Amino acid sequence: MPAALQRVESASKFLEEASAMLKSDPYSQPARKKLIEGSRGILQGTSALLLCFDESEVRKIIRECKRVLDYLAIAEVVDSLEDLVRFVQDLSPCLSKVSREVDSRQQELTHQVHREILLRCLEEVKTLTPILICSMKIFIQIHSDGGRGGAEAAVNRDYLAQRMSDEINEIIRVLQLTTYDEEEWDADNLTGMKRALNVIDSKMQGGHDWLGDPRALRGGVGEKSVRGILDEARKVAEHCLPQDRDPIKKICSDISSMTNALCELRQSGQGDSPQAESLSRAIEQKLNELTGLVLRAVTNTERSGILQPAHTVTGRLDQARRWLVAPSVDDKGLGQRAIALCVEEARKVADGLPGVQKAELLNLSDEVDSLYHHLAECSRRGDGHTPQALAIANQLIHKLAELKNKIQSAVVSRVVEDFVDTVTPLKTFTDAALAAEGTPGREATFSDRATTLQSFSNRVAKTARMVAAGGCGDNKKLAESLLSGAAQVESLTPQLVNAGRIRMAYPDNQAVNEHFENLRVQYADAVNRVRHHCDEAVDPGHFIQLSEEAIKKHTVLCENAIMSQQPGKMVDNTSSIARLANRVLMVARQEADNSEDPMFIQTLAWAADQLQGTVPPMVHKAKDVALSPSDQTAAARWRTLNNELLGAIGNVKNAVVVYPDDNVPDLPPPPEIQKLYLNDASDRAPPRPPSPHQYPPPRPPPPETDDEDDMFKHTPQPNQPIMMAAHGLHQEVRQWSSKDNDIVAAAKRMALLMARLSQLVRGEGGNKKDLIACAKEIAESSEEVTRLAKELARDCTDKRMRTSLLQVCERIPTIGTQLKILSTVKATMLGAQGNNDN
Repeated sequence: MPAALQRVESASKFLEEASAMLKSDPYSQPARKKLIEGSRGILQGTSALLLCFDESEVRKIIRECKRVLDYLAIAEVVDSLEDLVRFVQDLSPCLSKVSREVDSRQQELTHQVHREILLRCLEEVKTLTPILICSMKIFIQIHSDGGRGGAEAAVNRDYLAQRMSDEINEIIRVLQLTTYDEEEWDADNLTGMKRALNVIDSKMQGGHDWLGDPRALRGGVGEKSVRGILDEARKVAEHCLPQDRDPIKKICSDISSMTNALCELRQSGQGDSPQAESLSRAIEQKLNELTGLVLRAVTNTERSGILQPAHTVTGRLDQARRWLVAPSVDDKGLGQRAIALCVEEARKVADGLPGVQKAELLNLSDEVDSLYHHLAECSRRGDGHTPQALAIANQLIHKLAELKNKIQSAVVSRVVEDFVDTVTPLKTFTDAALAAEGTPGREATFSDRATTLQSFSNRVAKTARMVAAGGCGDNKKLAESLLSGAAQVESLTPQLVNAGRIRMAYPDNQAVNEHFENLRVQYADAVNRVRHHCDEAVDPGHFIQLSEEAIKKHTVLCENAIMSQQPGKMVDNTSSIARLANRVLMVARQEADNSEDPMFIQTLAWAADQLQGTVPPMVHKAKDVALSPSDQTAAARWRTLNNELLGAIGNVKNAVVVYPDDNVPDLPPPPEIQKLYLNDASDRAPPRPPSPHQYPPPRPPPPETDDEDDMFKHTPQPNQPIMMAAHGLHQEVRQWSSKDNDIVAAAKRMALLMARLSQLVRGEGGNKKDLIACAKEIAESSEEVTRLAKELARDCTDKRMRTSLLQVCERIPTIGTQLKILSTVKATMLGAQGNNDN
């Protein structure tokens, strides 16, 4: 704050001096310089003052968040009901204040993504708080009674406290963000490193307090803080630059060894000894050094600008194409890494496919891998520009596109199969946990159902990650939601199993029953969210088509069961048919809710109602067949109803999938040559009109040419980010005609202007006036694109598509304004560097 105030004060003095000088000499050059410097200082100083005030407000909220973290850190040492009451009394006002202030802060933010993250984290904290308190109460009751389940209760409590701490730390991280990069993912190395640095900062005070207390016991909160710091530092070491990795690993190893020695001394009652005190001081010093090393590693990684492969197959494919267009250009191995990850993802997806599809995907993966290694070897030898290398690159482009399509098809198949029944695994596990004491095989049944639930959770999480990588396109928000949901399903499963074991041990404890129900609901919600996101990610038409094929397969199996008179298989396959039909209904209703087209909604609602009406009768007749497998009349009735169900599925598919307009009349047949003649007077051509004498006819519009391609005939280098963006935009708009398409025409113009801006910034002709004018033209073109896109969005009946389009439109004007400001600053710098152009 003082520096900003001094800047405003000195700028005001410049303005005063300039005013006095201009009064005596209106054309004074020194006065003009003072006027410009003073104006710049007022603007910058005022901005700095506002930023300082804003940062101070953020620091106040962070201070309250850290108080909550301090209370959560001592949750594991609360071992009596009196301590629990005190804990709740102290925690509640802090949480209320954090909730109130964070909610107020998110309303002031300009980035929608940051607002959504804060709201999500805040809602999660509110949900987890009563569950954490309930788990602490259960632990205290079990601990005081010395009964079974103490270890499971402690794990539940620690898990919930850690989840709340993670959400609070995420709130702290987002509160400190000042910009939003749409290319930045939560899974990015740098983002993960920054998150680890925040966690280290939050645990540091607890670690120092433990080191300063010679009577602190082993395994307490403070020791866990030190161990947690080391774990986060090792995460940073895994993703940082090579020169920063080894020092962090070495100091972590040293601190770990010294901490073990200190714990042994304190465990043996020698915490006050000179050796223990010396170790404590040395660990404190090492922790401070570690913090500095981690901070330096994060800073160096951020400054390096090293690009990492995208997190989706679509993004990796784009990176690979950029390299394949010019294999001789050094992109620091980004394109090759992207191709390798595409192949790796394809092989992961292939693991869950049936024989023929698995073989096809693996064979295609091997082809891509072989071509990629061949081209990489050519590039390594410096032969990336040869015709042979370019031919391989062109072949790779087509093979990668084919691989992407097969991955997406396989991912849809996994979604159809893995989410056909999300209720039964949880229901059977819940029934096992709620089984009355004395039930035969109670423990064995519970263990078996817990294993089944864990297997189901692993499958759901694996499929969600595959959809995030291969089925979301470039939808960052949806992909990150899937990854987050997969992690939550995995982490909740063992906690739900622990809660189930406690419930079996204490069936009459109300707190235990409430805790089990809370975790059960959390798990069910997490699975349903993952399923919903997967349904949203995949193509609905393809999903319904694969569901229809799966129903036909189960129909064949039902016929086999009827022929072999196996009622059990008949029931199982009929249940699968009903579940698949219900999944089609879910997707249909989801598509109807997403649309505002009344005709589409009406058609889809009719088809969905028809399908819903066919499921119960088919199931009812299938039960009759299962009861009397030899009854051919019942089997015939079942076949009729099952065919009606398949017909209803087809109607839903026809309603969802957009087909070409069938109302367009067919072209008339060509005339017969024998009947064509020219000697009839009635078929004579009309007289030629007189030639114009006064005015020439208007010139026809010029055809679309590729004259602008001269500017983009060379692939830009990695050190030309503006030209790379212009080149990418140009490559995209080349796929579309600008005739009768104002958005494409404006985008083409922007690509040319951005290429021109790149040349001006690099000093390839022009002066600072040209630079400022070019930036203004780009901003004006962006405003035109925004206006046209908003008009298009108003006519769009797809809610998700319209929302995404409008969110992008919100960001374009802000970026355009920033571009104009930065170009003015850059032009000023060009003038300061000795350019005398005006």
